[in-house]
Amino acid sequence: MIKLHDVPSSQLDNGDAGQEGKHQEADIRLDPNWTPAPSCFCPNSTAATRFLQAELDLSARLRMLTFGETVRYIYDPLDYAWNTHRCYVETYCHGGQNVLFLGMNPGPFGMAQTGVPFGEVKFVRDWLKITGEVGRPAVEHPKRRITGLACTQSEVSGARFWGFFQELCGEPGNFFRHCFVHNLCPLVFMGESGKNLTPPELPAAERDTLLSHCDTTLCQVVTALGVSLVIGVGKVAEQRARRALSEAGFSIRVEGIMHPSPRNPLANKGWASVVRTKLEELGVLSMLTK
Repeated sequence: MIKLHDVPSSQLDNGDAGQEGKHQEADIRLDPNWTPAPSCFCPNSTAATRFLQAELDLSARLRMLTFGETVRYIYDPLDYAWNTHRCYVETYCHGGQNVLFLGMNPGPFGMAQTGVPFGEVKFVRDWLKITGEVGRPAVEHPKRRITGLACTQSEVSGARFWGFFQELCGEPGNFFRHCFVHNLCPLVFMGESGKNLTPPELPAAERDTLLSHCDTTLCQVVTALGVSLVIGVGKVAEQRARRALSEAGFSIRVEGIMHPSPRNPLANKGWASVVRTKLEELGVLSMLTK
């Protein structure tokens, strides 16, 4: 059995990260004296703070879960990539955004490296201008090392996602004026070989327990941001959001767009064109092109 609680990393320096017996509980409580990082502009501290608090509460609950032999490695970017993640939220999360793009969970060369949803390094560093130190999980798969903003491996899904909105909007502010991007689940799961495991690929009981916690946080996030439209990136995220919000009594519109993953054959045949058409149908395209 593996438990995320067993492998925290944010309070380990690089020298301790690979040494057995030196793991310690990470303090994931939001400091009551916490203030935004000076390198990042926080346009609405209330929205950003509530969002971050909801994420930290989720991270605390997920640390208590255990997973069977299918899962051999768990990475939590909200722990070791907290600096860059917080910079992303403080810079771009603010009141008045009415569209939330919702992914499922981090990719190994996206948010796992950068702390930003769909966080392909080039776009995070050069377009979103995210800065900050990225640490390392206490236990890493040798084929899935975390190198942060220095990572040279491209994340196809993230490059397609942010590349589309860069071309459409020009400047990040034109996108984030109306929209924000979030992942339902913050964890990365891997098998013994280093193969990425998405939450739907986990054993049913483990998956359901995991996602029930994530559903609760999604409701908190939607409340904190005040969005009126959730767009699931991929069918699984769309269906999960619709179910979670409906069962919680939210009267919020939930739609979906095709996932940009290269594992999706249709996405390899012109994802940007398909998504542009869908966003036009949903009335979102006009917000981003004005």
